[in-house]
Amino acid sequence: MIKEMEFRMERAGLIQEGDRVRLKEDTSSTMAGIMYYYTIREAVAMSNNTKERLKTLEGTVIRIEASESYWTVTVELEEP
Repeated sequence: MIKEMEFRMERAGLIQEGDRVRLKEDTSSTMAGIMYYYTIREAVAMSNNTKERLKTLEGTVIRIEASESYWTVTVELEEP
């Protein structure tokens, strides 16, 4: 199954479309329960919190979109 996940990057040029990336998983305990968030190694970009845990921690950058003060990086993950 192919899944796409978005990350927020605050500095330009750290990665490019087509790059293979590794993710780091972290957790946060909130009133809504355990939340997962992911960082593209090494501190390149961070995801939003999600209740859904990823099954794989490697993917490919398929899109980078600029906004006024940050970039949205979309990573394609192939999950079993």
